[in-house]
Amino acid sequence: MSEFSGLYNLIVPQDNLLRRINDLIDFSFVYNELVDKYCPNNGRTAESPIRMFKYLLLKTIYTVSDVDVVERSRYDMSFKYFLDMTPEEEVINPSSLTKFRKLRLKDTDLLNLLINKTVSVAIEKGIVRSRSIIVDSTHSLSRSNPHSAIEVLRERSKQLRKAVYANTISSLKTRTLEPDTNQWTTPSLVTKLIWP
Repeated sequence: MSEFSGLYNLIVPQDNLLRRINDLIDFSFVYNELVDKYCPNNGRTAESPIRMFKYLLLKTIYTVSDVDVVERSRYDMSFKYFLDMTPEEEVINPSSLTKFRKLRLKDTDLLNLLINKTVSVAIEKGIVRSRSIIVDSTHSLSRSNPHSAIEVLRERSKQLRKAVYANTISSLKTRTLEPDTNQWTTPSLVTKLIWP
């Protein structure tokens, strides 16, 4: 325990939601569910699965990204308290949450199972008072472009070539041969550039 842990009693109120959840819910069930996902005698020591799950729970509660939840846990003392961190302890790298989801929670139902267990315990303890939980299943769009810059340029150049080609074909249909000069006349500037 850190000499600075007493700060939590000064900064995080007793009625804070995260403090109440952390004090009333025993998260050891997370470890029990994930124990077979870890190798006990190979590799370096992993981040606590309970802490990693709590990060994901914070993401669910506050609807923030991996980067935002980790950044907020750097300075928000209620987050640090909930994550069982000492005030001076460093936070994880946000990419660790992605690895945790991909390597430890391969089964998509496992995260839902853990969150459902947490919610049911919270209802039992009176932290959550609602008898119904509404889940938003709307697909949300990302702020990223699914196409690379090269793909976009290829598509735009393809559209430009089609437009120029269509204009060229239509102007060729309207070209006429002048009888006394034996020269072609064209009505459009684009076809003059294409046909000398």
